[in-house]
Amino acid sequence: MTPASWIELSDGAVAANLKVLRAVAGAARVGAVLKGNAYGHGLLEMLSLVHGRVDVLYVITPQEAARIRAWEASAAQPRREVVVMGAVSVDDCLALARLGVSVVAAERGFEAAVRALSAAGLTPDVHVHLDTGLGREGFTAEALDAGDADFLRGARVRGAMSHFANTEDVTEQDFAQSQLACFGAGVERLEARLGVGGLVRHFAASAAALVLPPSRLDVIRPGIALYGLWPSAETRLSARVVLGDVPTLEPVLSWRSASQVVKWLPAGSYVGYGCTWRCEAATRVAVLPVGYWDGYPRLASGKAHVLVNGRRCPVLGRVMMNHLIADVTHAVNDEAPLTATLLGRDGDEVVSAELLAGWAQTIHYETVTRLGPHLRRVVTR
Repeated sequence: MTPASWIELSDGAVAANLKVLRAVAGAARVGAVLKGNAYGHGLLEMLSLVHGRVDVLYVITPQEAARIRAWEASAAQPRREVVVMGAVSVDDCLALARLGVSVVAAERGFEAAVRALSAAGLTPDVHVHLDTGLGREGFTAEALDAGDADFLRGARVRGAMSHFANTEDVTEQDFAQSQLACFGAGVERLEARLGVGGLVRHFAASAAALVLPPSRLDVIRPGIALYGLWPSAETRLSARVVLGDVPTLEPVLSWRSASQVVKWLPAGSYVGYGCTWRCEAATRVAVLPVGYWDGYPRLASGKAHVLVNGRRCPVLGRVMMNHLIADVTHAVNDEAPLTATLLGRDGDEVVSAELLAGWAQTIHYETVTRLGPHLRRVVTR
């Protein structure tokens, strides 16, 4: 069946972005963060584009890791290193160990999983999460000193990780530098207490990888930059200073919709629920079968535009659950079916994720991750 709207993923953009990230990483390995349905781009579709191009795959849930292993088996692809960074139950740990997936120990409750794994004769790679200032998951320095992670002695601990709290919102990185120092001390403390050495250190997500060179360590974990989106305007500004130039990141995702109907409305006609828009003159409109159910933000009502034939076309009235209506008077010459670009480029015009997020009073991370998983995703080459 013909989809009402669909998402296009550019293989060339993925390759270009990874080239930038490889250059930035230097000697560090490059991972790919595929959490949140690959930032809304589609887990399996993005997996097919990055699997042979990166060194590590990062996800949040056990289910995501299982889908990766199933895809590798069905596509006859070698197993890539996979790390589940999120919370896992005891049963999850047993299942992931059998799949050869690494897990993260972030709090003392993980001890039950270690006991269960030992009883089952399973020894997955374990990475230890250190809380260096985000205040979320992970062992603090005080917890390490109190012996909260000592239960990991004898486990196969291979790595240590953390998360930066404030690299994207600023152009100075004083707090990030303090976190980095805390992480270095924490790794030393952890290695001493567990009697291990040479832990793989991974800390830098997109912003830190781009603008905080000391954070690159052994592996970088790019998320948003992999998909061709800058973490923030501040990161882009800092990149010019740190890198001497601003690398080009190419958005991977475009979102398009075929029209349901194109028609004229006479002057004085209302458009949409609430009668919030009224045509001052005769207006040719396109009804697009896409709405907030699909992930198009309702808060963009009356502010957004879509692209048709390289022309900006205002979205009229309220965004509905399954429809939005655009003024295409100046973009087409008849009422023939048309294709509108909701996100992406059409000719010289672009609707970026940042732009749509601004109309909706949110951030571009939310804009793309809220794109419905039911939408068809196709790879373009």
